[in-house]
Amino acid sequence: MKWHWASTDSISNLGIDPIKHLSLNDELTSPFLCFEFLKALEASFCVGESIHRRTGWLPSHILIKNENDELIAFIPAYIKTHSYGEYIFDHSWAHAYQQHGLPYYPKLIFAIPFTPVSGPRIFKLTNISNDQIVTFLADQKEAIFKQLNVSSIHLLFPNKELSNTFDTMHFYTRHSVQFNWHNKQYTDFESFLESMTARRRRSIKKERKSIAKQGVTVEKLYGKHLTKEAMDFFCLCYKQTYLKRSGHEGYLNNAFFFELLENMQDNLLLVVANKQSNIDNDSTHIVSTPVAASLFLFDHNGLYGRYWGALEDVSGLHFECCYYQGIEFCIEHNIPLFNPGTQGEHKILRGFEPTICYSNHSMAEPAFDDAVKDFLIRETPHIKEYAIQSADLLPFKDDSQ
Repeated sequence: MKWHWASTDSISNLGIDPIKHLSLNDELTSPFLCFEFLKALEASFCVGESIHRRTGWLPSHILIKNENDELIAFIPAYIKTHSYGEYIFDHSWAHAYQQHGLPYYPKLIFAIPFTPVSGPRIFKLTNISNDQIVTFLADQKEAIFKQLNVSSIHLLFPNKELSNTFDTMHFYTRHSVQFNWHNKQYTDFESFLESMTARRRRSIKKERKSIAKQGVTVEKLYGKHLTKEAMDFFCLCYKQTYLKRSGHEGYLNNAFFFELLENMQDNLLLVVANKQSNIDNDSTHIVSTPVAASLFLFDHNGLYGRYWGALEDVSGLHFECCYYQGIEFCIEHNIPLFNPGTQGEHKILRGFEPTICYSNHSMAEPAFDDAVKDFLIRETPHIKEYAIQSADLLPFKDDSQ
């Protein structure tokens, strides 16, 4: 096999859209697996480096070419100098390296930045298999470690099949759990509630009614109805919420979100909450003021809830904007899956089912590679048991009754 690999620090440097040029062989995709999304991250300097911004995410996309120097595969990849924004937590591994006087950073990840959504990670010609690509990468592993000067390689949120393929080549599998909602051919939100126990049905109805009682209305904006003014408001909410919660404005900036609005408008859903209030206690003068917003991406395969912000605390509003409005949208548009983001056991009682996710890991240092393998063998049964226990808490009716 006379293939060779190289890396590039920008997807725009290729002169072509490698994702359209290549293929995912009809694998289940998402709106994040496109040139426009990856380019938006780079153009806005949410990844990469500029005079004013050092992100710790350095694009180093892997290009695999044949003997004629023709592109046959493309893998989105980044050299990382920290572990933030990945949603696979390896800080303990970094600490172990530090204790032994070894550098854990930089490391190389095959991933979509800030996006814990499972899916394909290799774009390739249709006559090339994942097995061939992964075998080639395994053969080139030592060269990748040395040429890119990285301690390790990490594949984040691949689909199960790709994870299994990497595992056979000693990129060891790690499991994690998300909570996803599945559209079981519901006709409307009420039919979804009817699938639940009476207690949970009453609880969700009460939560939703409380929003109206607090004088808040909610609207969905997408397609041509999603305006620059609405996106401006969302950006304000996003930044202020991040500042309040963590002391910084968030990984993503206004330029990124406006890149999405410019190039991926048909894949965006914005939910905006407006609060009604009286002027001088005069019931004839009602003012509607936006107070919160959540931004989703979607395609025919799924809805993905990623970003949220609020200027005012309203009890239960996060659940309404980030979960219930998303469920309604999926039912209205016959979308089969709703991934609202990572973590959060509170999602279980709202009908989000535990889902096993995957990542794969290989360390350049043999002793640490063995240690990680051993750790994952011991960790995996606990993760799987957690998923089983979470499923037992789902609020759906027992079909056997």
